[in-house]
Amino acid sequence: MSTLDSLIVDVNDGLWTYLLIPLVVCAGLYFTVRSRAVQLRLFPEMLRVLKDKSEPRADGSKPVSSFGAFTISAAARVGTGNIAGVATAITLGGAGAVFWMWVMALVGGASAFVESALAQLYKVRDDKDGDDKDGDGKGRDGKGRDGAASGTYRGGPAYYMQRGLGKRWPGVLFAVAITVTFGFVFNAVQSNTITSVASGSVSGSGASWFAPAVGLLLAVLLGIAICGGVRRITSVTTVLVPVMAVVYLLLGTAVVLLNLGDLPRVFGDIVGGAFGFKELAAGGIGAAIQQGIRRGMFSNEAGLGSAPNAGAAAEVTHPVKQGLVQSLGVFFDTLLICSMTAFIILTTTPELSGRQGVDLTQSALTDTLGGWAGHVLTAVVFLLAFSSMIGNYYYGESNIGFMTRRAWVLPVYRALVLTVVFLGALGSVSVIWNLADVFMGLMALINLLAVIPLSAIAFRLLDDYTAQRRSGLDPVFTRSRMPDLTGVECWPDTPTASERRETAGAGAA
Repeated sequence: MSTLDSLIVDVNDGLWTYLLIPLVVCAGLYFTVRSRAVQLRLFPEMLRVLKDKSEPRADGSKPVSSFGAFTISAAARVGTGNIAGVATAITLGGAGAVFWMWVMALVGGASAFVESALAQLYKVRDDKDGDDKDGDGKGRDGKGRDGAASGTYRGGPAYYMQRGLGKRWPGVLFAVAITVTFGFVFNAVQSNTITSVASGSVSGSGASWFAPAVGLLLAVLLGIAICGGVRRITSVTTVLVPVMAVVYLLLGTAVVLLNLGDLPRVFGDIVGGAFGFKELAAGGIGAAIQQGIRRGMFSNEAGLGSAPNAGAAAEVTHPVKQGLVQSLGVFFDTLLICSMTAFIILTTTPELSGRQGVDLTQSALTDTLGGWAGHVLTAVVFLLAFSSMIGNYYYGESNIGFMTRRAWVLPVYRALVLTVVFLGALGSVSVIWNLADVFMGLMALINLLAVIPLSAIAFRLLDDYTAQRRSGLDPVFTRSRMPDLTGVECWPDTPTASERRETAGAGAA
């Protein structure tokens, strides 16, 4: 088993070091230049769009809002990697790794914008067969928001590969990769993480019944959360994600305030570790760059093709709106949550101990705040990991819907996910985790090779959006604005009556 694990690690290191890291960085820089730094230039607009309310449908049902889709993607993004992954990056790459995580977030925001805007443009209705084999989107009623009263939306890289590129096979390949990686493997890892952390805080956790009991509890809770569909998922993540973020940020703020005098040193260590002559002579800058970029990508998922699956579920008036919201999610994940982990560790353990991962973060908290903080962190990790399981499940569900619409497949998928969650609590998942890195790398490769040629459409959408905003309008997208595009299903030919009223009101304001 150790030989297999070593082989997988070697393949994974080669894939990311020599292919994916250069590709992701270059793509992000290209998107940044072509969009005129949309992730920075339109930051105030991101906050405005996040507050947009979705009107109830004709049947009284509540659509998925921009914020709801944001929380689904954040639920999958913000996981144990924000606590354990950042600690590992600092341990292996030094404080300078944090700087390169920040850089990756700033550049990756443009990638997140492009892929999520495309996912919105090429989304399909969940209550209809969205799998036309030729990928041209014909044969639909084309009513978009006018006719979407009874269904929700789904989409993502698999959908824009088929509809935008006109090729189904790369979409199927991507759908398989993300379903295996997120739906099964990562959920097993999250279940195992929850069990491991809980065993350090609960008396009697060494008993033989403890791990199976935790696994069964997680499976039951996840089953309740997912069986209600995407609206149930958003109702859960809308509560969990803000709660876990606020609690963790409060803990981190308390640590930073108690060590306020160390902040100048911490920033000096971060910048010095990224560019310092000492680190350059020791070869440490290379490790800092690699760890910072790699962990940054794993944390915020920009360019990996996972978050667009959640972004496509939102019901907005223009694809660019959700692109902006998902770009904001990258900043939320890395510049807030990951940075707080870095500050917790670097203000309390500047020399770094022999601990790694979540143990390092937990020891930093308890050293400053006391033993109770370790128990609170256990609860936070539970919320982080459980919300990640919900988001991971949805990514698999969305892509299974792309591959097949047979009624029996989704219940089987749900049963398999719940089984994997239970089994994941019972043992080590070292080989599975390393294999997941390979699958995730392949998933990113497939996605970026599709996003780069399709990005020209995202930039046209951005120009249309900004032109409407300059005219004082609340932007509305219709197919008549870009009649040359094919494969677009869920957007009307003309604005709806309610949208015309809202746009007029925005212009008057």
